[in-house]
Amino acid sequence: MKIWLLSSALLVTTATFAQSASTEAPKNWYQLDKAGTGYYGISLDKAYDFLKAKKLKSKQVLVAVIDGGIDTVHEDLKPILWTNTKEIPGNGIDDDHNGYIDDVHGWNFLGGKDGRNVKEDSYEGARVYTALKAKYGEEIPDDSAVSDTQKNEIALYKKVKEKVAGEVNPAEIAFLKQILPGFLKGDSVITKELGKDEYNCNDLEKYNPTDANAKRTKVFLTQLCKGNNSNELTNKQIIDELNGELRKADAVENSPKEYRKEIVQDDENDITDRFYGNKDIMTATPFHGTHCAGIIAAVRDNGKGIKGIADNVRIMMVRAVPDGDEHDKDIANAIRYAVENGAQVISMSFGKEFSPEKKWVDDAVKFAESKGVLLVHAAGNDAKNVDSTDNYPSPVYLDNGKKATNWITVGASGDPHTGSITANFSNYGKQQVDVFAPGVQIYSTIPGGNMYGNASGTSMACPVVAGTAALLLEYFPTLSAKQLKYIIEKSSVAPDTEVNIPGTTQKTKLSELCVSGGLLNAYEAVKLAASLQGDRTKEVLPAPTMTKNKKG
Repeated sequence: MKIWLLSSALLVTTATFAQSASTEAPKNWYQLDKAGTGYYGISLDKAYDFLKAKKLKSKQVLVAVIDGGIDTVHEDLKPILWTNTKEIPGNGIDDDHNGYIDDVHGWNFLGGKDGRNVKEDSYEGARVYTALKAKYGEEIPDDSAVSDTQKNEIALYKKVKEKVAGEVNPAEIAFLKQILPGFLKGDSVITKELGKDEYNCNDLEKYNPTDANAKRTKVFLTQLCKGNNSNELTNKQIIDELNGELRKADAVENSPKEYRKEIVQDDENDITDRFYGNKDIMTATPFHGTHCAGIIAAVRDNGKGIKGIADNVRIMMVRAVPDGDEHDKDIANAIRYAVENGAQVISMSFGKEFSPEKKWVDDAVKFAESKGVLLVHAAGNDAKNVDSTDNYPSPVYLDNGKKATNWITVGASGDPHTGSITANFSNYGKQQVDVFAPGVQIYSTIPGGNMYGNASGTSMACPVVAGTAALLLEYFPTLSAKQLKYIIEKSSVAPDTEVNIPGTTQKTKLSELCVSGGLLNAYEAVKLAASLQGDRTKEVLPAPTMTKNKKG
C-alpha cells in the first residue's frame, strides 16, 4: 500500500490520495447493497441469497495472489491457504517435479536458495535509465540515421530520462533527508517504550512520549494516518516509503543498487531460467498481500474478523512484488507458476510505468489465456488516464496490438461517506479500465495473526473483483475466463449520478472513465451468470513449452 507523505510543500503524492470530506463508513460498506443501505457496495448478501434460492452448490476455486507475501498463520487466512498435496513439506525435495522445492502454499520468486529474501528494490525507470545512459551517453542521440529498433530505444531513453530526472523535486528531497533522521530517532524511542518493532496510529493514541524526537515522530505519523484515512499505517511502512522516495532521487546520479541479483542468483536476462526462488511466502513484507487475500476469501463462517467475498476458495500466494518495482521476469514466471499449478483466477495488485521485457509478460498472459485463466489487475493510483499514459503490466500485446480476452483492469470506487463515488486517486480510462470496484477504506486482514485494518487503493479494488469472479466460478464452473469478464462488465451498475474525474472536482458520467461505465455488482453478476451456458472447455488449448531444463 502506498501512502501520501507530508512535505514542506504540504503533500508529496507517492500514491494513495486522501479522500476529501470523508466520514467513517461501516467496516463492510463495500459489500453492502445500495438500495437497502444507501452505500455503493457490491450487493454481496443479495448475491448469496440468490444462489441459496437457486439451491446451487459451490465447487472450490483456486485464486492466485501475486503480491509481496501473506501472513500464513492469520486466523482468517490459514484455513483457506492452498496446499500442494503433491509436495511433502520441509523435506527439501521437489516431490511433484514441478521445479520448485517445498512449494506447499505457493512460491517466492524474490528469494534465494539460502533462505534470504529480497525486501526492497529499485524502480524500473531507474533501471532502464541507467542501462540506456550507459549505452548512449548523457545526451539523447539523433535518431535520423538509425534502425527502427534503435529509434524505439532512443524514444524510450528520452521518455525515461524525462521521467526519472524530471520528477525529482530537490526541495522535497531535501525535506525528506531532513526529517528522516529525526523520524528514525523518535521511532527508536517509541519501539522501545511500546515494546514492539512495528506499531500504528492506534498504538499511539494513548502513548504520551517525553522524548522530543518521539513526540515529533508521533505527530508526523498521526498526520499521515489522518491524511490517508487509516489508523493502520505503520512506522515500517512510512520508513519504507521515505527510503523509496530517496532511492528515486538517487537514481538520477547513480546506478540503482541491484538488490535482487546477489540474493536470487538467477540469470535475469534469460526468461527460460525459471526455477529460482524459495518457499518463503511470508517474509518481512506481508501487509499488502495479506490485506488483498482477506478481501478475496477470508473465512466467512468462523465468527472472526471479516467475511471474504468468496466462500469456497483457496489462496495461492506467489511472491514477486518487492518494495519498489517488480521485475518483468518475476511477474511472467509468477503467472506461469500460478497457471501451471491450477489457479483459475489471478489477482494482480501492482504496477509500474516501464516494462522493458513486456514480451515475456505477454507470453505468460497468452499462456494463461490459452488455459482459460482470468487475470484481474489494479489500474493504478496516480489519478491518470491510462488510455494515454503507460501502466504495466497491460493487456495489449506488443506483437499484434490486440487485447487479452482474459484480462480485467479495475479502477477504485468509494462512497459519498468515504469521500466520493470514484476514488480521487484512481487511474481511469474509457478504453483501458474495464470496471470500477470498491477501493476506499476497505477493511481486511493484516499481519499479526488476528489483526484487521483499513487500506485504500486500486490494490484493494482488484481483489474485490477477483473475489467476485471466483464466486461466479464456484457456482457456475463451466464459465470461461472470457465469459467471466463479460459478466462482470455487463452486469455492472451505472451510478445514479455523475462522478468526479479522479484527481479533480470536474463531473462526468462513469461511462467516460471505464469500458463498462459501471460499478461492480455481485448480485447482478450472479443473475446474469445463471442465464448463460458455460463454454469453458472450448477455450483451453495446449500449453506453450519452455526449453530450459528444471533446476533442483
